Amino acid sequence: MVRIPQPRFFTKALDTMFAQPELRSCTVYVSDKMRVTATRLFRSDRRNTRESLMVTYGSLNYAGREFVKACKQAGEPLPVRQPQYRWWPKKKKSKK
Repeated sequence: MVRIPQPRFFTKALDTMFAQPELRSCTVYVSDKMRVTATRLFRSDRRNTRESLMVTYGSLNYAGREFVKACKQAGEPLPVRQPQYRWWPKKKKSKK
């Protein structure tokens, strides 16, 4: 049975996404086996009239496990204080 994290972790991820419209996703590490992620489905621009966010929670993937292991070695307590951000990729300039 999957345990649902406390609502404050969902709130932290969503508040960060609403405050920074240029973010793609925000991950909050709850414990060494649980995380909450808020992901923006579409890139925001000036024509947007709505926001589409997807919130997921559950176990960590490989990169998440490596991150938690590095945090433990550095002495960072869990849950990790700062959410981890992912930005939209930069567009490459076309050659003329």
